[in-house]
Amino acid sequence: MYSITPRHEQRLLWLLALTQFTIIMDFMVMMPLGPQIMHAFGIAPAAFATAVSAYSWCSGLSGLFAATYIDRFDRRRLLLTIYALFALSNLACALASSFALLLAARAFAGITGGVLGSVIMAIVGDVIPVQRRGAATGTIMTAFSLAAIAGVPAGVMLGAQFGWAAPFFLLVALSLLVWVAGAQLVPSLAAHLNRQQPPLAEVLPELWRLLTKPRHLNAFALTFMMMIAHMLVIPFISPMLVANHGVAPRQLSWLYMAGGAATFFTSRYVGRLADRFGTQRVFRCAALVSLVPVLFVTHLPDLPFYALVLFFSCFLVVMNGRMVPMQALLTTVPEPARRGAFLSANSALQALGTGTGAWLGGLMLGTSTTGRIVGYGTVGWVAVAVAFAAVLWVSRVKSAPRDAAAAGVANVAGVTETAELANVTSATGDAARHTNANTEAGAGAGASKSDAPALTQTHARDGTPAIAPNANDVLSAMNGNPNIAREG
Repeated sequence: MYSITPRHEQRLLWLLALTQFTIIMDFMVMMPLGPQIMHAFGIAPAAFATAVSAYSWCSGLSGLFAATYIDRFDRRRLLLTIYALFALSNLACALASSFALLLAARAFAGITGGVLGSVIMAIVGDVIPVQRRGAATGTIMTAFSLAAIAGVPAGVMLGAQFGWAAPFFLLVALSLLVWVAGAQLVPSLAAHLNRQQPPLAEVLPELWRLLTKPRHLNAFALTFMMMIAHMLVIPFISPMLVANHGVAPRQLSWLYMAGGAATFFTSRYVGRLADRFGTQRVFRCAALVSLVPVLFVTHLPDLPFYALVLFFSCFLVVMNGRMVPMQALLTTVPEPARRGAFLSANSALQALGTGTGAWLGGLMLGTSTTGRIVGYGTVGWVAVAVAFAAVLWVSRVKSAPRDAAAAGVANVAGVTETAELANVTSATGDAARHTNANTEAGAGAGASKSDAPALTQTHARDGTPAIAPNANDVLSAMNGNPNIAREG
């Protein structure tokens, strides 16, 4: 475990959240752009669905392949290199002159996005102690809210005003800014390279062992079930609102903005609840509560638009609330030396579950002679059944021994630091003021470690990196703060 200053930690978390924001926006913005893309290339809805699926499936497969090499590189160098390729993939999307080129560009974007998601969570697992990992995961997951508040509405408006390619040009510009900031803020994270890595001849057997380890299998199954439950419902809300309730496509932006704003302010709170009461307990509660709005949205009566906005906000808060504790729980499952590989494999399962859920949901839907979407109620009941199965299954997901011990200390303590809330709140302003970042030309071939913020490490008795205590940690422990877990 690395030790960085609280200020640097918050800046790093918000940078990773912005990185995740661009990845999520890249995926989400395709759906509201569907009518314009179909018109521009003269394709049918089935062909457009192929472009959406190409991203998910390539993302899943690339994430699975990344499990064979992600722990062989400095996390900083890998993040900056893959993110540069991600920006190029969006430029290729914006410049695509045919549907075949667009399809290839979307597949390439999926390949880079699948790796980036696992690298981001691996960095969180490396830098953030387990007793604060729930809050950190909540900060990262505010990217979903930011994408809903700013990304999707901006994409819809730009697409309507300047054509379907405009949102992808915006993504290229945003990615360049985030890359420059990342070159300055992301420290060198290479301590895991000191551990012996398996030779390349053993990569595939090692991956098989990773995938078939019982503790990992239980975690993968939970991820797959939750993504299916999620994507059975989510992709078809907008078409259902337009076809069945007469909502204008432009009005969908207001729904995403309201829902994203609500989740932006609740994600970190849910993360703190997970830190205080335990990830499994908070997950069960959130998942059970989510069953009601899922059934409501899939059996939606006619409502005035303002009521739809209010409901959609509550719906997204609850749906996002069950994902935060699950993600925090999953970071504790692997041993530190295999965390990156495990999270790469888990990211692959997320993408595959995303594609499977949307595909299964589409199979259960049809269109009536009047143009209304039928079968959505059945989709809702299936989604509820899968989510309930996940609630029963989560007790099988166990933390690795060292993380389990640390998590036990944090959960028994049951208190989160008040000062941390102030640090998280002020991090937005700190990140906004950090505009003097300088580009590092050698990020892909070898970023300079001397330019990265300094880290200090200590080593526990078992030889694995442990967080180095600082003055604030010592004072907190002296004052009875139980969030400082002792390692080694």
